[in-house]
Amino acid sequence: MERLIEDIYRSQSRRVLATLIRLLGNFDRAEEALHDAFAAAARTWPRDGVPANPFGWLVSAGRFRAIDHIRRRSRFDMSAKDIEESLYGSFDETEIGNVDLIEDDMLRLIFTCCHPVIPADAQMAMALREICGLTTEEIAHAFLVPAPTVAQRIVRAKNKIRTAKIPYEVPEREELPERLDRVLHVIYLVFNEGYSASSGEEVVRADLTSEAIRLTRLLARLLPHPDVSGLLALLLLQDSRRAARRSSQGGLTLLADQDRGLWDREKIREGLERLDGALRNGEVGIYTLQAAIAAEHARAETPERTDWRRIVGFYDLLLSAQRSPIAELNRAVAVAMVEGAERGLQLVDAILQAGELESYHLAHSARADFLRQLGQKAEAIAAYETALRLCQQAPEQTFLRERISELTAAAERQ
Repeated sequence: MERLIEDIYRSQSRRVLATLIRLLGNFDRAEEALHDAFAAAARTWPRDGVPANPFGWLVSAGRFRAIDHIRRRSRFDMSAKDIEESLYGSFDETEIGNVDLIEDDMLRLIFTCCHPVIPADAQMAMALREICGLTTEEIAHAFLVPAPTVAQRIVRAKNKIRTAKIPYEVPEREELPERLDRVLHVIYLVFNEGYSASSGEEVVRADLTSEAIRLTRLLARLLPHPDVSGLLALLLLQDSRRAARRSSQGGLTLLADQDRGLWDREKIREGLERLDGALRNGEVGIYTLQAAIAAEHARAETPERTDWRRIVGFYDLLLSAQRSPIAELNRAVAVAMVEGAERGLQLVDAILQAGELESYHLAHSARADFLRQLGQKAEAIAAYETALRLCQQAPEQTFLRERISELTAAAERQ
């Protein structure tokens, strides 16, 4: 039963939270109600059984516990009574079975977090925390900033929502475009955390990749736009490789070593179709360019048939549209596939010297791999050890240790 409740928490908690925010009108109150609801489930479900509609049970339980907290914490003056009556009056039991309304709650939440009066960095941090339940540490990893900085941004965003009385709603159609870039970036970061988890025992967090794809589909229905199609294409093409990215023992499998027969051909088909639509319908955005890169991998029947020159060209376009140190790192890897490891090493060294990716383990891992290819074993071992020290994901740590062991053994044989 404990495992079942944990599974329901992972799959349903953010939707429960979104609905509780709408019903309670307050982020902090809704978060407290969410935890109270799951605590109640842990007490009663082992005895009474799992309800037929766990989502509805959790929303109802959280809401009524919020009312109980108001009663206990407040003097029963007019303001407390008004709050309590508003909570009772705003609830319709049929809502918890209305799938469309539940989905709308998620969109309301993401657009509220991305309101233009909230500072951009605080928007992102809060959206990732509240919409997808990423930890402060995971968000810090996504932004390459210290965790306390992320915590301060989230507090700042909540205070702004409260003081500015930002409504919890999907904005009118004419207001959607000004928030679209931020919303897309939030979904993109959610997917990235799921596609390559920053910490923990799993290579992939399928709950996050699936949620990101689901939210993008909802957004595509709400606001058909080439950038939305480009993002959906990118997510589908990347997620198509999910089953091949981990070995039977749960370890990390690099792209070149993946069994392409495990790639999800239906996602590839839809991803390529969405990409074609995005390319035909307006200015090509950054997600469409990234989708075009992913498409080159998807189309290649073998690693050797990958068109790396074309991929480098797409990275050049991407960096001309929006500079990104991580995109520069990925471009360096692509360039190395065309011009050799020595050129790749030169590019990665320049990126690391700039300082922005000094704490990013994949930059040091890429450098180590180039050094390994060039036969510089001692330097490669040192770079892998730096990557290992910075890495927090268990399968990646195992992979890095294996590389270090292989190089150490090879050096001892010489």
